[in-house]
Amino acid sequence: MTPRAHRVILLGPQGDEPDVGRVVAEVAPDAKVAVVSAGWREWEDEERPAAHALPGSVNLTLWARAERVWAEDPELTEGHRALQRRIRALRRAYNLRLARAMEAWIELFDADGEPAILDPERADALESVRALDRRHTQRLEAFRGAFREDYDPWNRGSVARERAALADALDGIGVVVVEGGHVPSLLNRLRLFGLADLLGDRLVVACSGGAMAWTERVVLFHDSPPWGPGHAEVGEVGLGLVRGVVALPHGSARLRLDDRARVRRFALRFAPDAAVVLDPGTRLEWRGGWRPGRSRRLAESGDVRAWQGAA
Repeated sequence: MTPRAHRVILLGPQGDEPDVGRVVAEVAPDAKVAVVSAGWREWEDEERPAAHALPGSVNLTLWARAERVWAEDPELTEGHRALQRRIRALRRAYNLRLARAMEAWIELFDADGEPAILDPERADALESVRALDRRHTQRLEAFRGAFREDYDPWNRGSVARERAALADALDGIGVVVVEGGHVPSLLNRLRLFGLADLLGDRLVVACSGGAMAWTERVVLFHDSPPWGPGHAEVGEVGLGLVRGVVALPHGSARLRLDDRARVRRFALRFAPDAAVVLDPGTRLEWRGGWRPGRSRRLAESGDVRAWQGAA
């Protein structure tokens, strides 16, 4: 069972004027800080504004550690590659079905007619979309469960040595900052080394895509992509250490928040979770439940409203 983090702070994108250093200094002024930047893949060691905001921090180098594992353990490497091929194939099938289900729901959502006739059909069409999202999540979990059963990564020498080294690196660390980047790559490394289990009750500060990884489901979204219809998709299963939110980094840039119908559909689809816009300056804190913070959520009315983090 995934451990529940004692305390997690979610922040928005850091950009050229990061607030992560100020937040860490405010909540844990004397703590040593470690950073996870594996979402930036082979560029995890490159200095970014967020790194400058955390002087003296220790990079846990999960990407480089995984590269050592792949080089040492070809059997595990091939098993992981096979898992990724299965996930990509599943995603293609899911998106094919999702496009049809979303089109039907949207047409009914916008249709004119007698509510007594159309409302039950709209509700059923929405449930079809939700059911497809749930099934996709369940199959992703099943694929990963089979991989763990077949390969038992934590008990293989290559991974066990890196986990032991990570435990040593975390000794004396009070805060772990998780940066964003490519969220599936980040999640793969977090899972490979079971970092959540190693963190104990340390404070986690997760920024942008890193915040997505800490939630229960990672929703990929863009209302105006360069291709495709712009339907949000459940792209990954998150670590689930915080619950009840769908994190939307750069939400104001990637979502047409002035389109009330789109906002309403998004909120309805992922309810009862709060679809929270993680723009720069957003701050939410989880301590077994959400504490008041600076954020906005998509409302089922079609509005974008201030959200204080109440469960």
